[in-house]
Amino acid sequence: FLSVTEDLVRRRAEHNNCEIFSLEEISLHQQEIEKLEYLDKWCRDLKILYLQNNLIPKIENVSKLKKLEYLNVALNNIERIENLEGCEELKKLDLTANFIGELSSIESLKCNIHLKELFLMGNPCTEFEGYRQFVVATLHQLKCLDSKEIERSERIKALQNYPEVKQKIREQEQAYLLKRAREKEEAQRRMQERKDRKQNQMESKLGFGSPDSSQEKENHQAEGNGEQEMCRTVEDDEEDRRFWEEPTPYTPESRLETHRYIEEKRRAKDNIRESKRREKLPWTLVTAEGKVLNVNVPKLHFSLKDDEENNQIILELSVYRHLDTSLLDVDVQTTYIRVLVKGKPFQLVLPEEVKPDSSSAKRSQTTGHLVVTMPKAKEIILAKQKVSASIKHSDCNSLQKNARRSGQVEKLEVDPSKYSFPDVTKIIQGREKTGQGPIKLQPEKITEVKK
Repeated sequence: FLSVTEDLVRRRAEHNNCEIFSLEEISLHQQEIEKLEYLDKWCRDLKILYLQNNLIPKIENVSKLKKLEYLNVALNNIERIENLEGCEELKKLDLTANFIGELSSIESLKCNIHLKELFLMGNPCTEFEGYRQFVVATLHQLKCLDSKEIERSERIKALQNYPEVKQKIREQEQAYLLKRAREKEEAQRRMQERKDRKQNQMESKLGFGSPDSSQEKENHQAEGNGEQEMCRTVEDDEEDRRFWEEPTPYTPESRLETHRYIEEKRRAKDNIRESKRREKLPWTLVTAEGKVLNVNVPKLHFSLKDDEENNQIILELSVYRHLDTSLLDVDVQTTYIRVLVKGKPFQLVLPEEVKPDSSSAKRSQTTGHLVVTMPKAKEIILAKQKVSASIKHSDCNSLQKNARRSGQVEKLEVDPSKYSFPDVTKIIQGREKTGQGPIKLQPEKITEVKK
């Protein structure tokens, strides 16, 4: 059975910074709780306790909650009112839609002198003749029963007929208790039948009921997984139809049986889903040859920027804004980066080698995006800032010195319009050549050149 755990209580105490010793209000509804315990030890200051829509069969372990003012245990499997004498400040008690047939058990609430509101709608006892008169006459402190205010005249009339009404209630209680005993026997029989049916199905699946069972089993396994899956689905559908169409009385046992049947089906589906997930081939991130692949399983937008000024590579990954950072795992290598987003890999090959030890990962406070800064492994010496136009030409010597220091060759350009230099090619005049040798020069052209 499922019980109240400390982890559950802490998770439901978020409004109190997950502190349970000073907790004044807690909601544990729809938690499939089958046993009520520990709350009177952990949360002594509780004033409001919500436990509706669970499977609690008995009110227990709340008698030490001296400050409890409101207890809601509607839609549970409670059959009698008990163990509330210690709740001295109890003002409101909600027992709607339970299985309370022992109406005389409300006499235990006489000790709760501050009790003003009581809800018993949807219980078998509300169908008893004289139900309301009995409750009104028994609990003098009540102001409201089943959302209907108790008037003074109604209480006086109920007290006048109290002995007769009480006798009628006792007789109806006895009849109801006999009926409940038969229902419990029937529920036990049905549970045993279901267990035997399930056992027979398991035996037929494993043994096949013949001497050559091992050979038949091998042949059956060889038919293929698809056929087995189809047979299993047909069997499950048949079992589902039989379970839901079979008429059963509305009792604590049938409610518990239905819950456990649904839980069993859910677990079977989860096991099938888990086995299929295990059968899936793992994501290929690196090939057998050692080649790293680009992978984006979470299908996230990203941008890769080469920051040349700071000699680094910046990756911005658009992870979900409200995703918890603990679900992100960043791994930077020299040639690639890998980010696991809720277990799904994002992998990107980098254009240059980077320094993993100097890399950093941050989350953007506005967008929630992941920003990974990776310094490049190859350091580049950048040139100094450009010289402004206001620098005079006389500073060319210092520029040349700086150029030598930086290891770069800089050429000095001269504007020919401002400076004139003698043409050294015409210093020696060319002699007049006569027609000697194999080549004859024309004297007319020579004289023209001289002129």
